[in-house]
Amino acid sequence: MKQSKNTLKTAFFSVIALSITTLSGCNSPNQPAQTNQKQVTILGVMVGEQQEKLEKALAPFTEETGIEIVYEGTDTFATTLPIRVDSGNPPDLAMFPQPGLMADFAKEGKLVPLKEFMTSETLQEAYPETWINLGSVDETPYGVWYRASVKSLVWYNPKVFAENGYEIPNTWDEMMALSDRLVEEGKTPWCIGMESGDATGWVGTDWVEDIMLRTAGAEVYDQWTTNQIPFNDQSVKNAVETFGKIARNDKYVYGGKVGALSIPFGDSIQGLFGDNPRCYLHRQATFIASFLPEDINAAQDAAIFYLPPINPEQGSPVLVAGNVFAMFNDTPEARQLMEYLASEVPHEIAVQLGGHISPRNNIAIDLYPDQLMQQQATILAEADVIRFDGSDMMPGAVGTGTFWSGMVDYVGGTDVETVLENIESSWPE
Repeated sequence: MKQSKNTLKTAFFSVIALSITTLSGCNSPNQPAQTNQKQVTILGVMVGEQQEKLEKALAPFTEETGIEIVYEGTDTFATTLPIRVDSGNPPDLAMFPQPGLMADFAKEGKLVPLKEFMTSETLQEAYPETWINLGSVDETPYGVWYRASVKSLVWYNPKVFAENGYEIPNTWDEMMALSDRLVEEGKTPWCIGMESGDATGWVGTDWVEDIMLRTAGAEVYDQWTTNQIPFNDQSVKNAVETFGKIARNDKYVYGGKVGALSIPFGDSIQGLFGDNPRCYLHRQATFIASFLPEDINAAQDAAIFYLPPINPEQGSPVLVAGNVFAMFNDTPEARQLMEYLASEVPHEIAVQLGGHISPRNNIAIDLYPDQLMQQQATILAEADVIRFDGSDMMPGAVGTGTFWSGMVDYVGGTDVETVLENIESSWPE
């Protein structure tokens, strides 16, 4: 198996080495003056441990091609990138956490379409149609996906469930019945932490998005994220109020509404653990594993189940987030790196390092290092419908503005009609 993988890797790099020779004389309005550079610059959102893992996944590219990768990670990506682009100094590649921001640059003609150097057959072999569409603007693909994050998860402590005879709910009604049982036993079902600095409120938007997919369905969800239906539509109101039945019920949430609004999102999951758990259920995405207590054995003490469906006719949708690469400067080296990112090599390395789910086709489940990651990868692979985080698809003034703050207002007690009307009135014309 190892020998066949090395053969595949050698063949891949032989092909892209040929392509750089062929493309050395290419010309493009997005091509910088120095076409003989032997490096590719990337601006991305991964820092710290995540950046280290990314660099390990990219290392074989430099080893085989001699092309240096200069990666700059920043937690101010959404403000730094536009400044770089407006000043005429864009990175060769950018790793976008939000396809909506990528789409803005594509519509301005700042990004290079993948069709300029990658065949549709190559892209279709690498990714499911859903992910190709998520990386496309006006049906033109621009993005190569690197990482996915599954958001439709509920975390729990399997030891506590086993000790108390709690069963994993398969439907929303069963989940609510479990919540009621916990209350009857004098326990608090849920931990919710919405505090996140300037981004406070996004936890609430994730809840509403997941519920929209389970009640209104994918088609209405798409209309909602593009304002084809107004934000105060009855379908949205129903989703927010369904969220409110949990988040605004002080018997359901550790610390009540005040706790939900003041507890940092990363601290919230820790309530599942200890001799006297503060809560028993926690809805949060893949990345919350980074915030598990250091003194637990994650493989034994933490578990997940799929956030159950509400309306059976809507199937089993999965809400996702992720990181997608797109190209600003059309150089042979940048093309090579984009082709490498679409290959199996970096994805197989990344998933084996842990804490990473790949949206690429043909990444074996057994490459994931633990049962938790394997389960999440399986949930993603078996999803009936996949939709990206809605707030990341909306205009910034709404998605990371009034929608976030509106969920804070709603959990705090503002009536749903006022909240939704305020969000709708903020939508740019």
